[in-house]
Amino acid sequence: MSNETQKEVELVSAEHPLIPVLALRGLVVFPGMSLQFDVARPKSILALKNSMDQEQKIFLVAQKDLTVNDPGKDDLYSIGVIAKVRQVIRRSDEGIRVIVEGISRGKIISMPEGNTEYLSAEVAILPTKVTKKVTPRQEAQMRYVRTQFEEYIRNYTQISPDLVIGVLEKKNCGDLADYIAANINFDYEQKQQLLEELSPFSRLQKLSRILKDEIRVLTLENKIQEKAKEQIDENQRDYYLREQMRAIADELGEDDTPAEEADQMRKRIQEAGMPKEQQEKLLKECDRMAKMPEGSHEASVILSYLDTCLSLPWNSSSKEHIDLSKAKKIMDRDHYGLTKVKERILESLAVKKLNPKMQGQIICLVGPPGVGKTSIAHSIAEAIGRKYIRVSLGGVRDESDIMGHRKTYIGSMPGRIINAIRQAGVNNPLLLLDEIDKLGNDFRGDPSSALLEVLDPDQNSTFYDHYIDLPFDLSHVLFLTTANDASAIPAPLYDRMDVITLGSYTHQEKFHIAGKHLIPKQLKKNGINSDQLKISASAIHAIIDGYTREAGVRGLERMISEICRKSAIKIVKNSKIVIHVTPKNLEEFLGPKKFREENQNKKDQVGLVNGLAWTTVGGEMLPIEVAVMDGSGKIELTGSLGDVMKESAKTAISCIRTRAKSLGIRTDFYSKYDIHIHAPEGAIPKDGPSAGAAMATAITSALTSIPIRHDVAMTGEITLLGRILPIGGLKEKTMAAYRAGIKTVLIPSENVPDLEEVDTEVKKSVQFLPVEEIDQVLNVALTKKPVPLQ
Repeated sequence: MSNETQKEVELVSAEHPLIPVLALRGLVVFPGMSLQFDVARPKSILALKNSMDQEQKIFLVAQKDLTVNDPGKDDLYSIGVIAKVRQVIRRSDEGIRVIVEGISRGKIISMPEGNTEYLSAEVAILPTKVTKKVTPRQEAQMRYVRTQFEEYIRNYTQISPDLVIGVLEKKNCGDLADYIAANINFDYEQKQQLLEELSPFSRLQKLSRILKDEIRVLTLENKIQEKAKEQIDENQRDYYLREQMRAIADELGEDDTPAEEADQMRKRIQEAGMPKEQQEKLLKECDRMAKMPEGSHEASVILSYLDTCLSLPWNSSSKEHIDLSKAKKIMDRDHYGLTKVKERILESLAVKKLNPKMQGQIICLVGPPGVGKTSIAHSIAEAIGRKYIRVSLGGVRDESDIMGHRKTYIGSMPGRIINAIRQAGVNNPLLLLDEIDKLGNDFRGDPSSALLEVLDPDQNSTFYDHYIDLPFDLSHVLFLTTANDASAIPAPLYDRMDVITLGSYTHQEKFHIAGKHLIPKQLKKNGINSDQLKISASAIHAIIDGYTREAGVRGLERMISEICRKSAIKIVKNSKIVIHVTPKNLEEFLGPKKFREENQNKKDQVGLVNGLAWTTVGGEMLPIEVAVMDGSGKIELTGSLGDVMKESAKTAISCIRTRAKSLGIRTDFYSKYDIHIHAPEGAIPKDGPSAGAAMATAITSALTSIPIRHDVAMTGEITLLGRILPIGGLKEKTMAAYRAGIKTVLIPSENVPDLEEVDTEVKKSVQFLPVEEIDQVLNVALTKKPVPLQ
């Protein structure tokens, strides 16, 4: 504390520098205010006893956090009120009721450290600025606040109108602000702000703003209450009319009483064979319903609740048959490829057969659309004899969709999980949670958090749905989940699942899937015999290459369906016709080719490089073009590039500058030329650092006028020193290169272990060259070596 401040400080008591301190929860006392409250904490009781020995003075100060039971100096506000204890009344429950009167504002100067019996502090009296004469501005503010207070009383009926007289008696700003703040009900933190304001006029202005907000809230609250009262009156009228209708129905013998319905429900509950705890709770609900009057709305709610609970398969299970050879045969019949998924499923089934009580890990299938994630779950259910139920989670934003709604609400219902169990009719179905990465969250809750209990084998044996409000055992359910993008799954949920990644299909796999699955399926769907429509193998290859560019086979299936529909018209006109689909007449059915072969009419070009990109729907080719023009050193980046990709382009330019002489490039190219970097398909956003090596290669080619090989693609992040760093999504990127007919792919050396996951057919067709520096990339990608400058 400075010397000047020290001079202004007047201690409460020179004889006793330390004054007892009483910490208040959610309560602020003002000077001139009398208040009674209960004291129960031991330290607070001791502080009161000691205050009686010090002229009954005590320092009342609010604590910042109401949940703290033993507050210290840091938990208290520094400014409070020095008060006098007027009366202490002992209560029978070992508590104390105390009546205090505020004297003046005070500030804590220091407090003893360490564990003390009670709180005490050296407190300084804070002088309040008092003006001898009220200015016109102050008088205007006081009148406005008095008007606000009267309006507040009209809206808030719990305050006596007699307080208006006390308000009129206050003749200065400070007393008026303290009096009103002490007698109205608003947040203690706002009251603390008023207590800490030493300027009377500023204090009155702050109070005016608070009153304005409170009046607005109270006005809205009164409107809501009036509407509610009108609704109650209308409901009361409806109740009397319904009672008359029920009396008439009772005279005609056309209505069942709640007691009779309760007896019927009680019999069903006893025959359901559910666990004892659940049975007892439902029987209590029956007893409640039996005591209700006829036509009671609550009785119908209870009846609906009981009916829902009884429809759950508490003890009903389907008999599981685990035959590994049969399961493998069914999965191979329905799906071509997916070796890793099938092996993982067979492992889980083998463990289940050895230990039936074992609760396995939740399997999550992650992969691009159309690769068979959803359909394989149906095959697994058929293979092991379980009921199959699918729950789509795409776009779910309300956690009540998972956990259900409280049964007290109008229109409440169970969540999707319990509804699926009801639909299955057994307590051990195979439940597929589809599109788990598409869950959203907003003000209604976070559904992904609600799934944490569902997908934890150690917790879901006592799953509580808000509507059912009874523990239901989900541990017998076999859960499978699917997702397109694993990074979109929340981390706690991802940790509970065993993730299996499904890659894109190769051309050969698509060919086999079309021949074994898609064509027979579409022929049957369109009512065509295999003798009437024949699609040649070469036509299938032509469809895959010329009409589809996808990771899965949905687009391929649509093309086959279109052929079947056009063939159906010809068959209806001539039932004896036999249609042969070949590459020559394919355009008659599907129109002109949508995609040409990537390597057709392609040549080595300057400034054009083949990059590789990863997307949620598989790998894609990412061509990058660079143009160099005379200018002043401007760098233009176009093609919907993200911030990371823009930074990667600038890094590539700086890397080229560091080795310009060795590459035969003018050292002042950055100030003599404008460089324009463009990624085609500008409407599609692109981001990530993995195109750094490709951009550096294209920039070098443009500056040296040396073409880049068209049959080479590359991926890798570049650094300022020219190092090539590892990337992700190698499997998908190599698949894109394979589809485009690329012969050589340059990959970072640290990604070599990831080649184990690349399909065998891709490794046979594509040569992979690991690189560590940009010089190695340029040696392979450029058609000739640059000539260094002398």
